[in-house]
Amino acid sequence: MLQSANPAMTIVIPARYNGPPHSANGGYACGLLAGRANFSNEPFSAAAVTLLVPPPLETPLEFRAGAKRASAWLGEELIATVAPATGAIPVVATVPASIARAASDRYPGRSAHPFPTCFVCGTHRPESDGLFLSPGPVPDDPERVACTWTPDSSVSNEEGHVRREVVWSVLDCPGGWTCDLGNAPMVLSRMTARISRLPLIGSTCVVVGRCERQQGRTATNVTALYDEEGTLLASASAVWTRT
Repeated sequence: MLQSANPAMTIVIPARYNGPPHSANGGYACGLLAGRANFSNEPFSAAAVTLLVPPPLETPLEFRAGAKRASAWLGEELIATVAPATGAIPVVATVPASIARAASDRYPGRSAHPFPTCFVCGTHRPESDGLFLSPGPVPDDPERVACTWTPDSSVSNEEGHVRREVVWSVLDCPGGWTCDLGNAPMVLSRMTARISRLPLIGSTCVVVGRCERQQGRTATNVTALYDEEGTLLASASAVWTRT
C-alpha cells in the first residue's frame, strides 16, 4: 500500500533536467515521482511510472498520493501515474569498463541526436551541466549498448551518493539508444525501476542496455547500472513510443 504523510504536495522539475528542449527527461521525472510516492516507506522499493504527456519544466505539478497509486496533475490534466512494481525486472549482464568505453566510441548520438541538449545523453550541453552518457553498441555484441559514467558532486545527495531520481535518469536514455533514435525519435512512456544501492559520487559506473522487442510505434528495453567491480546497483525496464 502507498504510504504518505503528505497526500498532496507540489513538485517542480527544474529546467536543468530536460530531455526534449521543453519537457523533462523521462527518467528524471519518473524517478522524482517514484521518490515522492515512497511505497511502504522503503527508500529502495521498486516502482512503475507511466507518463501520459511530456512532463513540463519549471511548472508546479500537484502530486496526489492515494491508497493504491499516486498521480501528478497540471490543473485538470493527468501528467503521470505511479504504482508499486510487480514481478521481476530482467537484468542485462554487465561488461568490463574497458569494453564499455570502447562501446562509447561508437555512440550514434554524436552524429544524429533528436534531443542534443538532453540532460542525460545530450552532446550539446554546457560543460559539467549534463551527464554526457554516450551508450554505443558493445563490440562483438551489438544487441547491447554500454558506456561508463562517473557522477560528480552536482548530482549528490547529503550522504555523498547519487540522488535517486538521477539514477532513474541514467537507466533511461541508454535504453532508448538500443533503437535507431537518430532516424526514428522516441520518448519514454513507461518505466519500472528497482535500485539496490546508490552509487558513490566520483566512482566509475557501467551502464548497459538491451532492446527486448519493437512493434509498431513502441519499443521495450531493459537497462542496468553496475559499479566497476560488476556489482548490480539498479535495473529498469521501459517502454518508449515514437514521436
